[in-house]
Amino acid sequence: MEKLRKKLHKIDNRGYKAYKDLEGTYKVENFFLHIDHIQADPFANPSRIRVEIPNHITKFEKDWYKLKSRKIAFEDFFARELAKIIKSYSINKNGSGKSGLILIDKPGQEILPRTAVKITDQKIEFRLSIGLPARGRKILGNQALKLLCDHIPYIIKKAIFTFDKNALLKHLKLTDQQEAIRKYLDEYGYICFIGNNSILPRKSGISNKPLKNNQVIPFKSPSSLEIEIPIPHSQPIRGMAIPKGITLIVGGGYHGKSTLLKAIERGVYNHISGDGREYVITNPTAFKVRAEDGRRIEKVNISPFINRLPFDKDTTRFSTEDASGSTSQAANIIEALEAGSKVLLIDEDTSATNFMIRDGRMQALVGKEKEPITPFIDKVKQLYKDLRVSTILVIGGSGDYFDVADNIIMMHEYKPKDVTKKAKEISKSFKNIRIAEGGEKFGEITKRIIKQQSFNAYRGRKEKVDAKGLTTIVYGTNNIDLSFLEQLVDPSQTRAIANMIKYLSKKLVDDTTILPILIDKLYEHIEEKGLEVISPYYKKHPGDLALPRKLEFSAAINRLRTLQVK
Repeated sequence: MEKLRKKLHKIDNRGYKAYKDLEGTYKVENFFLHIDHIQADPFANPSRIRVEIPNHITKFEKDWYKLKSRKIAFEDFFARELAKIIKSYSINKNGSGKSGLILIDKPGQEILPRTAVKITDQKIEFRLSIGLPARGRKILGNQALKLLCDHIPYIIKKAIFTFDKNALLKHLKLTDQQEAIRKYLDEYGYICFIGNNSILPRKSGISNKPLKNNQVIPFKSPSSLEIEIPIPHSQPIRGMAIPKGITLIVGGGYHGKSTLLKAIERGVYNHISGDGREYVITNPTAFKVRAEDGRRIEKVNISPFINRLPFDKDTTRFSTEDASGSTSQAANIIEALEAGSKVLLIDEDTSATNFMIRDGRMQALVGKEKEPITPFIDKVKQLYKDLRVSTILVIGGSGDYFDVADNIIMMHEYKPKDVTKKAKEISKSFKNIRIAEGGEKFGEITKRIIKQQSFNAYRGRKEKVDAKGLTTIVYGTNNIDLSFLEQLVDPSQTRAIANMIKYLSKKLVDDTTILPILIDKLYEHIEEKGLEVISPYYKKHPGDLALPRKLEFSAAINRLRTLQVK
């Protein structure tokens, strides 16, 4: 600490750039302080520091982080713990710009693999961002000393030595239960589970927290779909299980159809205690598909859904700069299948009508020889039969889907009811004048090879790759729009995607390997070396990243407007 103190006294009241002299490692009390990156001025992105504490001081039990799932939950717990302490800790922030700021990458409702905290058998490391104090552009050395030698040690010690052990164990045990449910679903042929008493509605359209009022109706499974799953640390849990195949969610408007689907789509992630969706568990490859007017498509084989376009335009290698609703939805499905999805989630409200259904009257008026689109209703059974890909659909306006569904759940006042038998009886009682279109087989999923030149990130003489919030990545002279990837939940995932694309383009793309294999290789690198391997601050401070799924990463590459397929 004395070394750091002397440096701060020496640079006190000098120009802000003199803070650069602080970069390095210091012993502060019983831990190490790594000052990895100094911000350019008080208004720039905060400086980056790491605090490293040996495990012989923390005395953490190895059982708390030995399993991969527990390690993720353990690191998540301490990121939350530190964020909570920082929020409650009063710091004098007098000064310019970000002076006195202390930040950690705070998790949301989902438990994601992050870089904010890292635990190993030897140590735990906290990655923080701080605003080094200044008045104007003059260094406030005494305030910096207080920040680095008083405030930071206090916050770290409080997190390490006064945390609630019971709360940590509860966090870890919940993860054990969630992983047990995932394993059970996989073994017994289910794609989703919604535990009884789950709270599915959210606080608002812009809040991911649970709605809490007297009118919220806890979820209760219909008896015909209810199962019991043994879980550790507790009695078996009961709830609704959705089997593989085709499931419809039907019902009147505002009765909870989309709320149920939204919970299912977020069930690909584990959730924290108190979220209400702790026991909503979904197949990890489930992917929400929707129409996406205006997106670019590059050489995707959409022929299972669209062929015989005017002027003989090829749909086995279909490209467009400005896709329609139907072509974008077709491409989104094919790209999801290419990336390995085994469950498609679709809401009629966000789909292209002509992609979802063509009724008998329209078929009679506009013959198949004049219509290039084969609607999803005629492909959904083949998807499961040929590719073992299940589908969950929210449908409010087309009873023709009763014919192809295996299970039909009706939501009424947020209560689910199994209406499969009744729907099938209704289906038989109505004369169906629809003619199935699109042949007997689903069609081919063509694996594509991405060209190296797709990834030119230069803007003038400099490379520019940067995430802007949750839904935008600046890549060279273009933006990647991720607005319609509804299962992307954290801006830290978006930052990771930006860095991962850059890493992939520099180290893995070779103009010979298909995209899914490239992505598998990238995730193998991450598994072996940690998520920080993709950070420009690798081995220093990669503390603001969260791992996206392969599906969202693949989808981001497909939305790169400079993408070129061999």
